[in-house]
Amino acid sequence: MLEETRQEQPRPRGLRKVVLLVEKKSKEAFWDCQMCGQCILHSTGLTCPMTCPKNLRNGPCGGTLQNGNCEVLPDKPCVWVLAWERSRKLPLWRSHMKHVQPPVDWRLQDTSSWENLMTRRDKYVPAGWKAITAKAGGY
Repeated sequence: MLEETRQEQPRPRGLRKVVLLVEKKSKEAFWDCQMCGQCILHSTGLTCPMTCPKNLRNGPCGGTLQNGNCEVLPDKPCVWVLAWERSRKLPLWRSHMKHVQPPVDWRLQDTSSWENLMTRRDKYVPAGWKAITAKAGGY
């Protein structure tokens, strides 16, 4: 049995609630943000990878259609095709598309990624992931 090494965050109140609401409204409006709590928009050409029907955070599934559309939603472009195209237009973060992202921590869903970034809560990864990334040279 895995031992839990961190506590769940209490419900946002006061300033934390305001930050969450501002983040949610602005990111939903501009990037169709899904509020995963671990934002990597800068690494994905300002395309929210959580809009992928398979919730993939490290690239396309391999089922991308020849026209660049999603195999699950064939009338929509693959999120990762959009991410790649958009990342080419961001010189500062262009190379971030090649970074391997840790698995999604679903406990952070609907929390503020801004707060999680400041408190480093979004940097938590399970011990098994740390062992794998250490062998691969980190992430």
